[in-house]
Amino acid sequence: MTTLANRLLLAALALSLAAGCARRETQADRAAAEGVLLQSLGIVDPSLDPHLAQQLAEGTILRALLEGLVVVDPRTLEPRPGVARTWETSDDGLVYTFQLRPDARWSDGSPVTAHDFVRSFERALTPSLGAPNAYFMHVLAGAADFHAGRTTDFAQVGAEALDDLTLRLELEAPCPHFLALLTHFVWLPVHAPTVLAHGEFASRSNRWALPQHYVGNGPFVPGEHVSEQFLRTTPNPHYWDRDSVRLRGVVFHSFSVVAEEPAFRSGRIHITDALPIAKLDTYRRDRPDVLRVAPSFGTYFYRINVTRPPLDDARVRRALSAALDRELLTGTLLNGVYEPARSFTPPGPGGYTPPALAVDDAALARSLLAEAGYPQGAGLRNFEILFNTSENHRMIAEAVQEIWRRELGVSPVLANQEDGVYRDNRRQLNYDVSRASWFGDFLDPVAFLEIFTTGNPNNQTGWSHPEFDALVHESSRTLDRARRLDLLGRAEAILLHEAPIIPVFVYSTVRLVDPRVDGWHDNLLDQHPYQYISIRP
Repeated sequence: MTTLANRLLLAALALSLAAGCARRETQADRAAAEGVLLQSLGIVDPSLDPHLAQQLAEGTILRALLEGLVVVDPRTLEPRPGVARTWETSDDGLVYTFQLRPDARWSDGSPVTAHDFVRSFERALTPSLGAPNAYFMHVLAGAADFHAGRTTDFAQVGAEALDDLTLRLELEAPCPHFLALLTHFVWLPVHAPTVLAHGEFASRSNRWALPQHYVGNGPFVPGEHVSEQFLRTTPNPHYWDRDSVRLRGVVFHSFSVVAEEPAFRSGRIHITDALPIAKLDTYRRDRPDVLRVAPSFGTYFYRINVTRPPLDDARVRRALSAALDRELLTGTLLNGVYEPARSFTPPGPGGYTPPALAVDDAALARSLLAEAGYPQGAGLRNFEILFNTSENHRMIAEAVQEIWRRELGVSPVLANQEDGVYRDNRRQLNYDVSRASWFGDFLDPVAFLEIFTTGNPNNQTGWSHPEFDALVHESSRTLDRARRLDLLGRAEAILLHEAPIIPVFVYSTVRLVDPRVDGWHDNLLDQHPYQYISIRP
């Protein structure tokens, strides 16, 4: 072989080896080059109807597809103008008048008007729809009566379009957190002509919210959707602030907490919803640049079905709570990521200091159980701990099971169910003790406490307490800040003493974020408006 031939052969071999050793382009690389964000939201098959959605993941998608009167600042979480460019408040705090943007448009090009918001609020409050979060709207004058069917004329509710661009909202009583409340996705508008084109306006079976029918007013529009796998979105060409939207799309993936970490590692997504605790040290050591751990306005807890003996006895419930070693759970089992929960409401928002009544006191727990008639657990039936499928939830439930066996002599049985079945059973009170979590929809303690008022659809414990209800109700009508916080503290003390719930730990968000993602700001509400996010190739 000639020298030239040898050189050519060696060069070809070198190129071949270099190509073989080079990092293979991934799906995440290609998407980043196209300006498309790939995000996992955990296991979710979302409803795109803002009046029927319930989960945080659904809210994340909805805020990409729809825009309300106000939006949250991605750094401070303060309410800032959305469809409403300005607003005024009456001196008595009862009337808010919003001026809408004249250039706000639906994705079909039609204008967004004040009438759209009034019709949307009417739909959410119509009893036949059964909107799970409609209670947020009870702050409007007459809304609770209309929602309960005590009145049928929506004109008696405090929502009125003065003209196409002026919306007047009248409150039942002054509400110090009203603007923050408006950032919840239940207040997002729907496009009435689209809804009516696919069925009755307030029917749960209406198919208007399928991606192929959808008309929204947010920065993105839905596209290809494969149930329980992904939803693809593209920019809304009619969005009023479209020039500031830098992403060319967001693809929302559905992965379990076990599957999404390998998906991130193999380059299939840019952002995970969570990270298994067992993987935390590996990323702390090897990839700190992608690990994001931040405080969160959320609590991990257990609901107790107070309608089932012996859990109908508050002493038994308090014993189960006091027996927990939260310091051990958070410091050892959960790798120091979370803080022990001494109350249901996380500390901090608006200067609120919740009563720290969730104590770790095994001796007190045994005393309470004996007082209830079950010394060393004798005679106490083996109740069930229900949790939805998750490596983390199982690990925690197994630890709680062992603590209760060791400290109280009780042997609860673990029951793992898929998410949909688990939620249905919890809603129908078909459980003994159930894993749960709650994240505030806005930065105020009432976002936690009001869910345990009588009749609230998120209560799901069977517990009711008139004094608790009255304190929470009064707090939402009190503008005096110190008095309001005192009322909320007294209400939470009742909740913790009655113990229809067992707080375990205060959440942090623990996820993986590709370093190429810009504009993703960690915050207590874990809300990240996509019009402020971009991704670098």
